[in-house]
Parts: sequence; C-alpha cells; structure tokens
Amino acid sequence: MGFDTDPVGNGLVASLARPGSNVTGLSVLSPELGGKRLELLKEIIPKLSRIAVVGSSTLPGNAQTFRETELAAEALRVTLLYDDVLSPKDIEAAFQRAFKGRTDAVLALGNSVLNAYRAKVADLAVKNRLPAMYYAAEFVEDGGLISYGVDFPDLFRRAATYVDKILKGAKPAELPVEQPTKFELVINLKTAKQIGLTIPPNVLARADKVIR
Repeated sequence: MGFDTDPVGNGLVASLARPGSNVTGLSVLSPELGGKRLELLKEIIPKLSRIAVVGSSTLPGNAQTFRETELAAEALRVTLLYDDVLSPKDIEAAFQRAFKGRTDAVLALGNSVLNAYRAKVADLAVKNRLPAMYYAAEFVEDGGLISYGVDFPDLFRRAATYVDKILKGAKPAELPVEQPTKFELVINLKTAKQIGLTIPPNVLARADKVIR
C-alpha cells in the first residue's frame, strides 16, 4: 500500500511493527499532525477560540486524529465543534453551521468526500470568509488557504522500495509498516487576501510552497 489512513484500525495489518499478513507499506496515520495544524492556525489567527472540525466518523484514522487534536485544543484553550461529512450534501451544510456558529476557522480531517469536492470546499470557505486548514496540498492548489500534511509523492517513492524487497523474496508479513517522515506546509496568499487575512512573515518563511 502506498498509504493508508489507519492500517491497524482498518484491519489490514495486525500491527505496524509486524503486519502478519500479505499487506505492508506506508501509513499516513500521524495523529500529532492535528496539534501542529492547530498551532499554525493559532499563529495566523491569534484570537482563535472556536474551530469547526469537519471529518468522517466512519474513518478509523479520523477518530484517533480527532482525539489527539482535542488534547492540543485544550492546551491552546480553543473549542472544537465537530461536524460529520459523510456525503456531498453534507459539505455545504457543515460550512453553513460553521459560519452561523461564529467559528474562527475550519479544520479538515482526512475525508474522501472532501477530497473529491476540493474546489467546492475551498470555495465555500472563501465565501463564508472562514480560514481553513487542510490535510493535503491539493486543497490549497484548488483555492484553499493553508495545508500541513504528509508529502504523498515521498510516500509513493518509498513504496517502490517495498516492491523491490518483495520481488527479491522478502515476506510482506515481516516488513514493518512505515510512518511518514516528510511533511509540507503550503499557503495560498491569493486566498488569504480574498478573506482579508494577513499571514505572519514567520509562518510564510516556514512554508514549503507559497501560491501568490
């Protein structure tokens, strides 16, 4: 597998260290990323106090990521308001609730529905003037404000080493599932201007890619 949100939770492997099955590869389960994303939001919105979190309760990895994000939220003294997005019709309703609930920002968790409608999600965030943090750079390329997440091309390159090992006789059951090691911060300054937000220079300086 090039990547999976939660190989253990999804029943693909017995454990990351010893898969025990005919499946191995890369996992994108990095619960600590939730805390990092909140910290970045706090840096660009110092008065941040309420965040709308959109995700999917049916995705095992999301549950763990949300728990870790809750811990980070407590430390930063911000309130999280969770909203389930399980189908395309849930997207607009979630952003309407976020706007009406006077949230300061939106945090998107990994979600196949959101991913399939990236441009719509980004557009709704802009229309509601809601700064939104995403988990993949593609959202920012489609008009989203900011993303911090796994470098997926790096995962696919690393997956090739598994293919090589297995073709040379290694057993997948004995090859540990590896975690991400490279992450990227992407910022869209055009979107920031549209919603009237100024990105601090110290955050811009850390970005791997800036869309102007």
